[in-house]
Amino acid sequence: MRNGVAVRAAAAAVGGALLVLGAVGCGGPEHDKPGARDRADGKPRETVLKRVPGVGDRLWKRVPAESRQVLLVSGEGRDSAESHAALYTRKGSVWTRERAWDTHNGRKGWTTDHHEDDLRSPVGVFTLSDAGGVLAAPEGARLPYTESAAFQAPHYWKKSYWHDFDRVIAIDYNRVRGTAPNDQTRPQGQSKGGGIWLHMDHGSGTSACVSQSGADMEYLLRTLDPAEHPVVVMGDEADLRA
Repeated sequence: MRNGVAVRAAAAAVGGALLVLGAVGCGGPEHDKPGARDRADGKPRETVLKRVPGVGDRLWKRVPAESRQVLLVSGEGRDSAESHAALYTRKGSVWTRERAWDTHNGRKGWTTDHHEDDLRSPVGVFTLSDAGGVLAAPEGARLPYTESAAFQAPHYWKKSYWHDFDRVIAIDYNRVRGTAPNDQTRPQGQSKGGGIWLHMDHGSGTSACVSQSGADMEYLLRTLDPAEHPVVVMGDEADLRA
């Protein structure tokens, strides 16, 4: 089924246990937050920047020179599940904030040494290469997209979680780029976790993923462009600035 994007053949249906392994990775003050909305209509102020604010030299050096789209996810604290996202784009040497919204991250916060089931999101800079979900890709989506029922969250989870994986974007942490987000390959080994995605929100913290509203997921899928080499820079505010 093609939707104007590069579509891989849907992954073979997997059992509930396998899906749980694939997805296991998976509000606050509105001022002085790099990702917080700062106007009543949710649109950012007109800002011209030479680099993405709130990111220190340590992480900024890891952003590839060819990247012209940076999704910044800024956590409110190392042990907080509350965070904010903002998408920045670069033209020439100037960065512009395009949109900002609220997000959730790992239930226990953030870590610079992520391990499976620690319920913390990994701090770092990661490419965004592949997408998928239970639903078809929204019209205009650009990332390679795998539509498959295999993404369905198990129905023994809370009902509020059932639609988490309707649409997802893989965060390229401990995974093979160019594969479906629910591919189980873990180059660094199973103990380092994986299956960490951008996905739809259920109103609270995740196992390690970053969640946002369905409208914000659609915006990302329509906006992130492989030709712009998109990355996510994510972490709690202190680690981001270090």
